[in-house]
Amino acid sequence: MEWELNDVVSGMRFPEGNRWHDGRLWFSDMHTGEVFVLDPARDSEPTRLTTLDCQASGLGWLPDGRLIVTAMDERTLRTILPDGTTEVFADLSGISDSLLNDLMVDEQSGRVYVGAFGYDIYGGEDPKPGPLYVVETDGSARLAADGFVFPNSANVLPGTRTLVLGETWGHVLTAFDILDDGDLGNRRTWAALPEGTTPDGSCVDLEGGIWISSIDTGEFLRVLEGGEITDRIDVGGRCAIDCVLGGEDGRTLFISTADSYTPSVTADSHDGRIEAVRVTVPGPH
Repeated sequence: MEWELNDVVSGMRFPEGNRWHDGRLWFSDMHTGEVFVLDPARDSEPTRLTTLDCQASGLGWLPDGRLIVTAMDERTLRTILPDGTTEVFADLSGISDSLLNDLMVDEQSGRVYVGAFGYDIYGGEDPKPGPLYVVETDGSARLAADGFVFPNSANVLPGTRTLVLGETWGHVLTAFDILDDGDLGNRRTWAALPEGTTPDGSCVDLEGGIWISSIDTGEFLRVLEGGEITDRIDVGGRCAIDCVLGGEDGRTLFISTADSYTPSVTADSHDGRIEAVRVTVPGPH
């Protein structure tokens, strides 16, 4: 299938944390610590909301409407205030000894699920299993599950209490039941992915299909439970970073790509971008 990709944002380094909320596209630039918002129908350039003094990743909204972002190196979650300043919402530095990564807010409970690398990926440390933490609405955090091969983006399947998490170097999507207290049970494989597939950012559609960005293979895949791949978007060898469904009818897939995931490379190139492509099944919002 031929996909028509339309430019939305360019000149970024490593666009991450794609979210569609309140009729707008929100995202971070991981390698600069910046957080942006854009109305694709009205704005030609994104508005910068804040700049962290460390790498930034996942975004989400707490039940009271506050926007939070993963301050990766600090191992904290920060709220972004209207004046662009930030405050610590949750400090995980006492329980995580590696960088935090993407986050997901469970809309039913207001709890936040956030993963950590598990090891120093930039310093050449040998890979180690990584954890997934759960953060309560008061900012207290605890371990939710462990032993992942680089835990990454998570989604709750529409109409269920099933959380599905991508394991980047494990080439798999892993599912759990979300229990009433926020703990995770009934761990199982949701979809084994083709050899070499490296799930990074992801989003879910109304039919329970999950779009994943496969960062090393440079493609976006729509995956069903059991592993069937229904759609594949090739981005020509670029790093496929993240994706979210949005737009007026929920059928626009906003995809983030870059020429590299190495900060020293993106500092020179600034070749990260977000593009839009039309798909068949809408997102849940």
